[in-house]
Formats: sequence, C-alpha cells, structure tokens
Amino acid sequence: MAQIMENPRGGCVLAGINSVLGAIDRVCPIYHSGPGCCMQTTASDQGQSGHKSSCFVSSVSIPSSNMLEKEVVFGGVNKLRTTIEGALEIMDADAFFVLTGCTAGIIGDDVTSVTEEFQKQGHEVYPIETPGFVGDSILGYECIWSTFINKVIRTDVPKDDKLVNIFGIIPYHDPFWSGTLEEIDRILSSLGLKVNTFFTKHQSIEDIKNCSAAALNIIINPWIFDGPAKKFEEKFGTPSLRFPGLFTGATDTTEFVRAVAQALDLNSEKVEKVIAYEEDYVYGYLEQAIGALSWKRFAVIGDANAATAYTRYLANDYSFTPVLVIINEPVTKEQDRERITKRIRDLEFAKPPKVLFLTDQYDINEAIRNEEEEITLLIGSTNDREIALEQDIQFLGGTFPINDRLFFNRTYTGYRGSLTFTEDLYDNL
Repeated sequence: MAQIMENPRGGCVLAGINSVLGAIDRVCPIYHSGPGCCMQTTASDQGQSGHKSSCFVSSVSIPSSNMLEKEVVFGGVNKLRTTIEGALEIMDADAFFVLTGCTAGIIGDDVTSVTEEFQKQGHEVYPIETPGFVGDSILGYECIWSTFINKVIRTDVPKDDKLVNIFGIIPYHDPFWSGTLEEIDRILSSLGLKVNTFFTKHQSIEDIKNCSAAALNIIINPWIFDGPAKKFEEKFGTPSLRFPGLFTGATDTTEFVRAVAQALDLNSEKVEKVIAYEEDYVYGYLEQAIGALSWKRFAVIGDANAATAYTRYLANDYSFTPVLVIINEPVTKEQDRERITKRIRDLEFAKPPKVLFLTDQYDINEAIRNEEEEITLLIGSTNDREIALEQDIQFLGGTFPINDRLFFNRTYTGYRGSLTFTEDLYDNL
C-alpha cells in the first residue's frame, strides 16, 4: 500500500538537476516531459529557497517538448528535435542539457541519439537520461555531476596545485547557498587558493569543463556525493576531502581550514595567521554582546549539513543546551546515519542531544510534542513554524524549505556567518 508523506522537502530528480543548471551562468535546461514539469520542479526547490530563482531561465520559461498522448503512443523524439531547434534559435546559452521526464523515461525515447545530431552540428547539447521517478532532488545533484564527469569535463587540463572544487552544497535546496559559497570562497582565498564554487562569481560551463585541473575536491556534506567523487578521482586523478558537515562559528570553521591546509600541505605559518585574524574578528564582535542572548534549550530540524552546523555552534561556541536534532533528509544507509549522529553528538561540553531521522511532518511534529525535556528554541523550516507556535517555542527559520523570508547572499556558515546567525536569533526573541 502506498504511503502519503506530509510536507515533503524538495522534488524529484529533475528538480535537483534543474536547480544545479539554474545556478550556473548561461546554461539552459530543455525538458522532454509532460506539461507542467518545468513549473513544478522549479517550484519544489527554487520556489522554497528564500524566494530566489534562476535569473537566466526558470519555471515556465524553460524550453519543453510538452509531451501529450500523441507522443506517448508514437514517440516524442521528433517533437524533442524541434524543441531543441527552437531553444538554440531563441536562447543565448553556452550549453543546453536535455532532461527526461517520467513520460519520456517510461516510453523509452532515445534522447541521446537526438542530442548527438546537434553535437555533430557543433552545438553543446547534452543528454541526461534520468527520469524524474528515479529519486529526489538530492539524487538529482549527484546525477548532474555524473553527467558533467562523463560528458563535459575535459581530461587534458594541466593541474593547478592552488585550485580546489567545492561540492556538497546543493543550490536552492540549501536556502543560504549563495552566501555560504561566497563565505567559503572568501576563507579559502585568504589561504592563497583559487576556488571553484561553480554557482557564484558568474562561473560558467567553461569552469566546469576545466575543473579537472583542481588539486583537491572538497566535499562539505556528511553523506552525499560518494559516487561522483569516486568517478572524479578515477577519471581525473583528483583526490577528495570530505568535511563532515557545514561549519558555523570559529571552532568548526578553524577545524575546516586546518583540514584543507593539511590536505594541500599549505604553509602552516600563513594558515595560522589567517585563523588568528578570523577568530579575533568574530570574538571581537561576540564579546560586545555577552548576555544579549539568554541561555536556551534548543532543537534543530533540518538537513544533515545545517543541523550539524547549528547544533555544534550553539553548543560549543555559545553554551546553549542541545535537546533534540531531527534530520529530515531521506538518509537510508546505516553508515551515513552513524557518521551524522557521531558528528552531532561529539560536543566539547554539552550533553549530547537525541538524534532522530524523520522525513514526515506528522512524525516530526509528534517528536516535538512528545519530547520530555523542555525546548525553548527551535530552528527549522517554514514547515516547522506551526509546531513552534503551538508549543510556545522561540522559532528561527534556518533550514529548507523557507518561503517566508527573502535571502540573497545571507549565510550562517563560516566565521562571519556565525555573527549573522546570532543576530537573527536575537531578532526572533
């Protein structure tokens, strides 16, 4: 019997692929799907991410074959061919990616052969044969990078020992992705590194083509991207460093900086000088507001990246007491759950919180209602505001989905992001 999930977070594979393509400058997706897929897959991720959406092409402006009954019966490759022709004529893009919806996947349309026709004519048109029913947005992030590795990234690029690639932060599925990548870029650049964020600084398909030059792939996430990372290393010889979650505040950000420095064998004197400057900057502000935020017993509801960062910052750097952490991503592998749980519970001073893996909003609400220990602060998504109001708990919207705040380059990550996070906590008293 089918199960019904209350308030699912994100969309299908196409939504994740669409979010990545929408965040890359001058790249255009082309849907080979039924009517409505473009709008719905955009709304499920971009529409829930602090009201940001792709500024190049998104939603109903995305080219689509809009398959109907005729294409289901007789095949839709001819309609796809004319759709690609129209997109090439109208859209001033540097690259096009054809996405297959559920309908095209079920009837088995040969998308690859159609795209090869255009490639022979000199057009950059790539197929992504991953129907929407295969999985969710998170899988879509991995699928598009697998496509880049297999079809786009060059193998003949000279290595650059100062270049790094950043993975694990999913555009739009992380509402703070722009500001987060900018803060990570700022920190690593201060170490003398060049940083491929891929989704900021107007980076384009050319940056993706040449990213095999990197000396290191940095995966900032406790559980996703294993498959693409292995493919990347096998094909291009680029090793990976996985940092087990986002970092908020001086303690975890300094740990991140030292981990990257060790992996790349950077000059330790320069690294420690950067750390000293950044920590002095953060603590210089925090010491001006000692006591502005009273002691809290808190819970966090969010993806593994955000939940890890917020819990460890509030417990290790701000002396709040963690009570409950709910991971609302579909983490199914036991080793991934163990890694996430260990990172969250491995705190310097505080008693480790209870960690639950729940994806259904009903189950999440019940966990908050039935928690025996008092909770006085809840950090979660727009979906979680209602239970906070019901239980009379201070609430801050800081995890996906968020549709009641506007974000541009705001972030809670890194040294300076922790100051913004602390300010927002005070604003929501």
